[in-house]
Amino acid sequence: MKWNCKEIIELLEKEGFERAWVETRKYIKTKEIFEKYPLRKISYGKSHPVFDLIQKLRSIFLKLGFEEVINPIFIEEKEIYKQFGPEAPAILDRCYYLASIPRPDIGISKEDENFLTKELSLKKDDIRILQEIFHEYKKGRISGDDLIKTISERLNVKDIVAMKILDYFKEFKELNPIPSRITLRSHMTSGWFLTLSSIIREKPKPIKLFSIDRCFRREQKEDEKRLKSYFSASCVIADDDVSIDDGKLLAEAILEDLGFERIKFKPDNKRSKYYAPDTQTEVFVYDNKLGWIEVATFGIYSPVALARYDIDTPVLNLGFGVERLAMILYKYDDIRKLVYPQFHSSIKFTDRELASMISFVDTPITYEGMEIARRIINISEEKSREKAPCEFLVYEGKLLNKHIKIYIFEKEEDKNLLGPACFNKIFVYNGNIYGLPENSENDAVKNGIDLGIRYIDGIAYRFARLLEKSILEGKEEVNFRVTIVRNLYDINLKLKEEALKYIMSNGKRIDVRGPVFINLKAYIH
Repeated sequence: MKWNCKEIIELLEKEGFERAWVETRKYIKTKEIFEKYPLRKISYGKSHPVFDLIQKLRSIFLKLGFEEVINPIFIEEKEIYKQFGPEAPAILDRCYYLASIPRPDIGISKEDENFLTKELSLKKDDIRILQEIFHEYKKGRISGDDLIKTISERLNVKDIVAMKILDYFKEFKELNPIPSRITLRSHMTSGWFLTLSSIIREKPKPIKLFSIDRCFRREQKEDEKRLKSYFSASCVIADDDVSIDDGKLLAEAILEDLGFERIKFKPDNKRSKYYAPDTQTEVFVYDNKLGWIEVATFGIYSPVALARYDIDTPVLNLGFGVERLAMILYKYDDIRKLVYPQFHSSIKFTDRELASMISFVDTPITYEGMEIARRIINISEEKSREKAPCEFLVYEGKLLNKHIKIYIFEKEEDKNLLGPACFNKIFVYNGNIYGLPENSENDAVKNGIDLGIRYIDGIAYRFARLLEKSILEGKEEVNFRVTIVRNLYDINLKLKEEALKYIMSNGKRIDVRGPVFINLKAYIH
């Protein structure tokens, strides 16, 4: 719901401050304050570099005329033998096999009945119903997720009793996984054979498909170069005259679109059995820091392997390791830091992110309060260099049904009305937070993030908010003074705890010190 100024005032007068604050605070903050400081109007999230690259690769494949598909992730063992032949056992050594926990066949003995009736107060009819539930569970008509709920409802007992029933039967405690002959996809090729075999006679040639998805490999350990789960960006072209030259042209087109300038090809000595002899090729790119790095492999699928799937058209396959490409593009030396920074890297904030974590502590909630803050700012800009003793009327009018007069003043002779730091602005630069004059030659002013917040802005908002509270508390006079600013709170600003920890742990600074010397007073009638 949106609130206009009249409605807000009526709510304040009718319902009191607390309810008015709850009902209107979000609208007021958005409309009145964030319009002036658009940095906090929109809060952007942060994407993961791996998915940034996946999105780029998807766009490139689509631009090159490829159709996106999702390949099977669960691959039966027999498919690996069809694709690799005698090499299959070595390939299966790097695959994860799936296992599942069997559903126990539970009978209820006399001893069980005695326990259930004496200890859990079940009746004979309950025992019969429980046996039926166990039988339905065994047959798969009741899922494991619903077992406790089903027992509770059918026996009319509490969930805690249902859990005690399951805890009693040892069959639920002695469950061991039984392995299947289904593997998790260790390379995208396993899925391509299945996909192509189902569409090869239905789609016109050439057939151009791509898929970017997870693969799983049973590594002995994860290190700076290997993970047990990775993304493969893989594509196939099925056509009668497809060749190795097509693979080279395709690899070059994709890598050049990603910004790589130096690319070379080399025959792959691994010679996987699902590729035709002398077609398996490694693709390298040159990085100024790392030198030549392998990023992809392509080849023509073996006619023998294709024939096992009734595929009678030559097929070119090209596959990239997404994380390997991302490491080069985003300058990472450890794949774990790239993929799992929450576990292997300290959290880093950009200057823009740090700036978004700075906000006001107090802000006025009424239209008149915002107007008072603006008047304080305007008078300060006009009269800041007036010599003391001096006093200026800032505002006279109504606030929350009270008549108020507000003055800004300085009594000490030969001083300016305001101190020199009053118009300093907040900048974030290189992980540091500074308060500096806008015309400063400091690098933070030239190259940092300017929040658009001056000391006087925060002070004016705090005073206006204090005045609103004072009226609601029945006070007749408000005196307010800020002399030397030593921290963000002195100028009505706060920093999120995460940002403060980051600044402190990385040896960065928050330096907003400066003389403000502002005096404000208000009379309430």
